[in-house]
Amino acid sequence: MTETRIFDIFDRFIKYPDTIGKMFFAEKKDNKWIKYNTEQYREISNFVSYGLLAMELKKGDKVITISNNRPQWNFMDMGIAQIGAVHVPVYNTLSNKEFEYILQHSDAKMVVVGNENLYKKIKPIADKLEVIKEIYTFDEVENAKNWQEIVELGKKSEVYFKKELVEIKKNISEEELLTIIYTSGTTGTPKGVMLSHKNLMSNSIYGAKRIHIDHTHQVLSFLPLSHIFEHMTSYIYQYVGTSVYYAENVGTIAQNINELQVDGFITVPRLLESIYEKIILKAKNLSPIKRRILLWSIELGKQYKPFDNSWFYKQKLKIADKLVFSKWRDVLSNKICFIGCAGSALRESLGRLFWAAGLPVFEGYGLSETSPIVSVNYNKAGKIALGSVGTVLEGVTVELSDENEVLVKGANVMLGYYKNPKLTAEVIDKRGFFHTGDIGQFTEEGYLKITDRKKEIFKMANGKYIAPQVIENKLKESIMIGNSIVVGENQKFAGVLISPNFLNLKHWCEKQKIKFQNNKDLIDKPKVKEFFQKEINLINKSLGSFEQIRQFRLVGEEWSTQTGELSPTLKLKRKIIHQKYLSLIEKMFYSKKLASIK
Repeated sequence: MTETRIFDIFDRFIKYPDTIGKMFFAEKKDNKWIKYNTEQYREISNFVSYGLLAMELKKGDKVITISNNRPQWNFMDMGIAQIGAVHVPVYNTLSNKEFEYILQHSDAKMVVVGNENLYKKIKPIADKLEVIKEIYTFDEVENAKNWQEIVELGKKSEVYFKKELVEIKKNISEEELLTIIYTSGTTGTPKGVMLSHKNLMSNSIYGAKRIHIDHTHQVLSFLPLSHIFEHMTSYIYQYVGTSVYYAENVGTIAQNINELQVDGFITVPRLLESIYEKIILKAKNLSPIKRRILLWSIELGKQYKPFDNSWFYKQKLKIADKLVFSKWRDVLSNKICFIGCAGSALRESLGRLFWAAGLPVFEGYGLSETSPIVSVNYNKAGKIALGSVGTVLEGVTVELSDENEVLVKGANVMLGYYKNPKLTAEVIDKRGFFHTGDIGQFTEEGYLKITDRKKEIFKMANGKYIAPQVIENKLKESIMIGNSIVVGENQKFAGVLISPNFLNLKHWCEKQKIKFQNNKDLIDKPKVKEFFQKEINLINKSLGSFEQIRQFRLVGEEWSTQTGELSPTLKLKRKIIHQKYLSLIEKMFYSKKLASIK
C-alpha cells in the first residue's frame, strides 16, 4: 500500500488524472446541488489546516464535530488529520447527558456543530468545560462563530504555515491516532474507540476491492458520518474517486436516489425493511389481480440465488421483472449496482428479494473496533452467499473461540479504548486478537455467519440457552412488528415485548373497522392481541420447543433513537428497555405463574 495515512488520498488525484477537477462532494441548498471538485476539496482542507495551526492547535489535540452529512464535514476531517490532531465525530441525536460525557471525556479543545438547534444544545455544555476553547457552526447562526472563519484565517496564514504543514505531514506515522469513535452505548457508557491512520486506510483499500464502485460512479450518503461504516466508506469513495451526494434529510432519501439515479449507497437493514413494509402495505389497496401478481413476484423473488438460477426460474423472473420489479427500480434508480448493508442482521429472504428486483445487496460485518469491515459479500460467482456476511476481508484474520466467539486480528483492529487500558486488555488478548462478543460460524465454503451477541445470550431455568437475536429477526418477518425484545433469563419460558409497526397496524384496524383513540387503546383491543398471537404462533413453528414464545406484551410506544430505546445505529438498547418496561416484563412471567396455580 503506497497510501498509508488518510491524507495520502490527495496524492491519488495526481496519479489518476480522471479524478482531477472531478465533482467529489455535493449538498443540496435552496433546491440546487452545490458541488465541490477534487481541487476545491484539497484547497479548502489545506486552509482548515492552516487555520487550526494559526489557532495553536497541535498534534494530538481533539476536535469534535456534531453535524448532519455535508461536504464541510470532510473538509474539517482532512484538515484536522493533516496537522496530526484527532477528529472526534459525534452523532447529532444523542441526549444532553451523552453529549456532556463525550465532550468531557474526549478532552476536546474545539467543537463544530451543524446548525442552530445543535448550537443551542451544545453551547451551555461546552461553556461548563474549561478545556473547550472554541465552538463553531457550519450553518450561519446568529452570535455564533462560523467555520468559515477558520478557513479565512487559514487563507491569511498560508504564507506562515505552508512549509510547516508539509513537515508536519511528513512526520505523521500510519500508527498514530486519527480519530476517536464513541460507540453508541447499547449496554452502558459510550466507549471511545481509538483508530489510527493504518486502521482506516487498510480497511478502505481492501474494502475498495469488494464494492465495485469507481470514479465513473456516483453514490448517495445518508448514514451518519459519525457512524464508522459511513465514515470508512467515505474514504473508500475518495480512494477510488467516486462522486458523493449527501441526502437532504432522512425523508428525502428515496427522492434523492431517484433524482440523481445513483449507482449505489450503504445502509442498515431497517431501511430495507421499511421499503419492503411500504410495498406490502400498498398491496392491500391494489385490485385482486394486481395484488396476486405482486405477491407472486415477491414470493418468487425470495427464492432468488445470485449466479445460480435455473432456466425456468429466469423465465418466470423476466415476467415478474416486467410487471413488478422494474417499477421498483423506476421509483429508486435504474443504475443501482451496489447496496452495502451492515449494522445488524438482514433477513435472508429480504436479501434475495432485492437481488431478484435488480437491487443487489451486499451484506457485511464489522464493528467500530475493527474499522469496521471484517467480512463482506461481493458481486462475483462463488463469492457471495445470501444469509451470510461474506468471506473475510484481505488483511484480516478471523478465528472462532471454543465458545464460537468471533476473534479478529489485523491492521484494522483498534489501538484501544481511550482512557481505558483495563477494558482494552479485556478485549484484545496477548496474541493481538480482538474479542468481538459476537457468536459466529463458518460454512464449508468459508462464509461467515453471525448468530448472536455473546452477552445477549441468556440461560433459562431449565438450563437451555436462548439466542434472542435469532428469534427477534424471525419476528421482524411480520410487517406488523416494528421492534421486539426477547426476555426470559432464569425463567421457565421465553417471552417477548413487541413495539408494533403502528402505521401498518392502524391500517389493518381500519380495514377491520376497529375503533381506537390512541396507541395505548389500540394495543388493548382483543382482536389486536389475537392477531399478534397468531403471528407468534406462526413464528413458533420454526423454533425449537424451548425457544418458543409463550407470553408476549405489546407496548404503546414506537421505539426510536429519540425516545432512547434504539442506538444511533438502530440497535436495541436492551438495558434501557429492560429498565423502562421492568414491571411489564415481571407481570408477563408472574401472570403465567398465577395461571398455572389456578
